[in-house]
Amino acid sequence: MHPREFTKALRQNMTDAEQRLWKHLRAHRLDGQKFRRQQPIGPYIVDFVHFGARLVVEADGGQHADSPHDAVRDAWLRRQGFTVLRFWNDDILLRTNGVLEAIWAALPAAAPSPPAPLPQGERGDRP
Repeated sequence: MHPREFTKALRQNMTDAEQRLWKHLRAHRLDGQKFRRQQPIGPYIVDFVHFGARLVVEADGGQHADSPHDAVRDAWLRRQGFTVLRFWNDDILLRTNGVLEAIWAALPAAAPSPPAPLPQGERGDRP
């Protein structure tokens, strides 16, 4: 499957925990910060990312317990300058506010969100 198609499939088939977290992160809902979901970064697709803060947030089920693949992936992301936060699905579903507080605390005080693109016609594009 092509990476773009795979990413789209992941977005359409999010777990309950991912859906819950996305409800709080989308549309600048967490203190005006911009997160993206199911975003490719290098050879990996991360659950959520804030590019301005270089922060990756992962929602993990039981298959991620002591995963050597995740350790390699996290090390690669850290070498690229990202901070990686991992939360168990149960914590996201049962302790959502605590998870959101941990994410908020990991954002640098002045983490800029990348600017939103200008609407068609306002960026000098020709139709």
